[in-house]
Amino acid sequence: MRKKIKLSTPIGLKKAVGAEVFVFLALFLGFFVALCMKMGTVNMFNTMMNTAFDLLLNTVFYIMAIAVLAGAISSLFSEFGVISLLNKLLSPVIRVVYGLPGASAVGVFTTYLSDNPAILTLAHDNTFRRYFKRYQLPALCNIGTAFGMGLIITTFMAGLQTSDGGSIGLAVLIGNLGAIVGSIVSTRLMLRHTSKIFGKDADCDLIGEDEDIDINKYRKVRKGSAGTRFLDALLEGGKSGVDMGMAIIPGVLIICTIIMMLTKGEPAGGYTGAAYEGVAILPWIGEKLSFILQPLFGFQSPEAISVPITALGAAGAAIGVAKDLLLTGLANTHDIAVFTAMCMCWSGYLSTHVAMMDSLKSSYLVGPALVSHTIGGLCAGVFANWAYQLLALIL
Repeated sequence: MRKKIKLSTPIGLKKAVGAEVFVFLALFLGFFVALCMKMGTVNMFNTMMNTAFDLLLNTVFYIMAIAVLAGAISSLFSEFGVISLLNKLLSPVIRVVYGLPGASAVGVFTTYLSDNPAILTLAHDNTFRRYFKRYQLPALCNIGTAFGMGLIITTFMAGLQTSDGGSIGLAVLIGNLGAIVGSIVSTRLMLRHTSKIFGKDADCDLIGEDEDIDINKYRKVRKGSAGTRFLDALLEGGKSGVDMGMAIIPGVLIICTIIMMLTKGEPAGGYTGAAYEGVAILPWIGEKLSFILQPLFGFQSPEAISVPITALGAAGAAIGVAKDLLLTGLANTHDIAVFTAMCMCWSGYLSTHVAMMDSLKSSYLVGPALVSHTIGGLCAGVFANWAYQLLALIL
């Protein structure tokens, strides 16, 4: 009698109906039923739609405007060699501080001026890859993510208004320094792990044919005169800002709406279905964890914990939450420093790390990359907190 061979489920497929379906339905329905029981069904749906609409008009389009201007500036910097100049100046520092080749400075500037995945373009370029050892390449995901959307986050935070009279510029600067500290911790932890797997001597594999262009000596430019290149860079960079602004809409509207409903509480007159009403779960959690959060991050209110939580999934949504907390007096200038550090360092890494590591052919290293970056983001917030408090005593 022939023995039947049990076939395994093909990769990427699941049973049409399995345990996962029922677990998901239980969690999904449980979440929204709980909200309905507290707020009322009609009020819950009205609040959800009104909050999303307000975020679209007053947050997303504001971020998009910043992204357009930042995109234009970054494109000009790239076209006329400013980034190449900074690369030459900072390459020795990058090698010593991060343990990566000096060419990594290009990746830092690229992601700071755009977003996390921008470093993947460089990582797939042989002229960039040949500066790296095999164990160093996966760490590009960590260092790139730590600076993702840096210019947009910095510009956005610098434009906010606070009521305590503190220096926004100083807070944003400390936040950037905090992100640098977080990036060092994250990258070094990742390198420590990958060096044990690959060793420190194996060269990085090249992709296809090598163009043999030294990025430390040459840079690609657009065709035409200086004036033509200026206009092309300006407009193309602005267009990339529009694309980025459009790309953040789902994250801001979906994640930020849910986070705000979990952050805000019931208004004095009861639920009305207006924007920014909620059940105040996150402040309750923040109060219970205040004995940990206060020494680490020094937040003014428990509600502030919603910003780093949102930054885990989307930096654009997180800075939208930060703006609302400032407007309602639940955050101050000190918190801006911590928000800037953690939003930039984490910059939605939970939603990008998996895809980025897969693109780097290192999917099996997603776990260490996530753990390293979680620790890095926490260090960024702690540094920003204590650095701001120290400078506040001195100045």
